[in-house]
Amino acid sequence: MGVLGWIVTSGLIMCAIAMVGSLLFFITEATFRKLLLPLVALSAGTLIGSAFLHLIPEGLESFQGESDVFFIWLLAGFLSFFALEQIIHWHHCHQADAECKAPLGYLILIGDGLHNFIGGLAVAGAFLIDIRLGMTTLLAAAAHEIPQELGDFAVLLHAGWSRRAALLLNLLSGLTFLFGGLLAYGLSKSLDISFLVPFAAGNFIYIGASDLIPEVNKHNHLGENIKNFLAFVVGLVLMLLLRSGH
Repeated sequence: MGVLGWIVTSGLIMCAIAMVGSLLFFITEATFRKLLLPLVALSAGTLIGSAFLHLIPEGLESFQGESDVFFIWLLAGFLSFFALEQIIHWHHCHQADAECKAPLGYLILIGDGLHNFIGGLAVAGAFLIDIRLGMTTLLAAAAHEIPQELGDFAVLLHAGWSRRAALLLNLLSGLTFLFGGLLAYGLSKSLDISFLVPFAAGNFIYIGASDLIPEVNKHNHLGENIKNFLAFVVGLVLMLLLRSGH
């Protein structure tokens, strides 16, 4: 199989992983409610862990001697989602006939889509260098995505989406991985996408710290708070283990 075949296959694999949320169809509502906030906390841990342990270190390597530019792009990513959330919240909460649905679900979809797009570019780039390197990168990306997709699916439900809609939207978000891979293959060395790495890191930090962590901090029961904190730590540790395996 040629490089293009590997890139397409990797994109299809990541789309399949985006469907991992379907596992939540097979548990009862009561069980799901017990798992909901820990999964949100897990998603926060994977997002923040991904930003600080993967995107920022790897992105800084691409901005050698231009760290100021790197952090300007990071702040731009943070501020863009801050502004986007304000716009979404205003649009959905200032219409007389509209239900005020939390903007968190939209932010997760946009952030995950951008994350998958960048992942597709990165994995395709690795395949373009060497097939074995591409396979290793794909395995790391898949290991990263499984807990994050479960957490994201839970976040979409927590934000008010139905299970069917959340699953479909997760799949559509997963398709951006394939799009990123095909774009990298088509434009290869002529496309400089290094700015997307710090931009995505800023997105992830904003979503994790501003939206997800406050959600899991609303519980008044100490035992539940400890459980959610441990789920957050698990997300961080998973990202740390993936980094140590590089």
